[in-house]
Amino acid sequence: MTTNERPSDDRNQSPRQRHSGMYELEYPAPVRASEESEPLPMVIALQGYADAGQAISHASMHLLQALDHQPVASFKVDELIDYRSRRPGVTIDHSRVIDREDMSLDLHLVKDVEDQPFLLLAGPEPDLKWESFSDAVVELARRTGVERVVTLYSAPMTVPHTRPLVISAHASDEKLVQDFHTWDSRMIIPGAAALDTELKLSKQGVRTVGITAHVPHYIAASDYPEATHALLKAAGKLTQREIPLGALEADMEKVKRQLAEQVEDNHEIGTVVSALERQYDAEAERMRRRRDNNLLQPGQEIPTGEELGAEFEAFLADLSDDSDQGGRDGVDDKDGE
Repeated sequence: MTTNERPSDDRNQSPRQRHSGMYELEYPAPVRASEESEPLPMVIALQGYADAGQAISHASMHLLQALDHQPVASFKVDELIDYRSRRPGVTIDHSRVIDREDMSLDLHLVKDVEDQPFLLLAGPEPDLKWESFSDAVVELARRTGVERVVTLYSAPMTVPHTRPLVISAHASDEKLVQDFHTWDSRMIIPGAAALDTELKLSKQGVRTVGITAHVPHYIAASDYPEATHALLKAAGKLTQREIPLGALEADMEKVKRQLAEQVEDNHEIGTVVSALERQYDAEAERMRRRRDNNLLQPGQEIPTGEELGAEFEAFLADLSDDSDQGGRDGVDDKDGE
């Protein structure tokens, strides 16, 4: 097939699916890009990397359980997953193998509570072929008219569970993350399929945002619904979609009570939490003072070096003009005496 040729008409393909590289696209397609269609947001929730508190896996599960959805594309996990490093659970009942855990990586079309559509890419993070996978996601984004992608992450941090959960963000455009905590330094972190995908999408002109929930490190291995709640709330804001969160709030209260009981019953845990609280409060106060002392107006950008230089030169020129004018005034006064 030459670059100018298009794939054969959908009607000549399987009545169920057509195949395209790394994935199988549903037929008939539930969504496709057109000049008349509104651009869609996409949420990416890949499990296995940066999933402290199981926040990512529970976020995708919550969306699929709480909202109407239908499949758009299914990735060929046999080409992406290393089963020996991530062995799916197998159920044996009365000495008979009866089931195996599903390892699916799918793109879904989801409708929010106001019937507004968005896409959800959910499943295990690929172990293999990150380049091919990210290329396939870019292709799917182009097929479906995606204009913004929000990727979910959750990381263990030295923060207490007794303080508000922090969501930090990075983005292709800093204006997208003005309401979130951001990092003011350069850093190198371990790579991930989701990060590779973000990079390729942004190079193709898609606006990308990555949001990370800061989960207390001492409970990172347990379910932490507060992180799931915070991520979905932030994702809803960034995609302008209404996501139901009420079911998560009951789980949040239950976990809070359990943690409070553990802190009360265990002096060592209480000591650790108290130290983290002092550290959190000190950092919050430092950030507050920095924000209050900022001379820039909201939305005003820091001027460049060239702009500062031009302003300084203009300031010196004004001083020189004032000095010259003052000198001339002094001479005139002297002459008039």
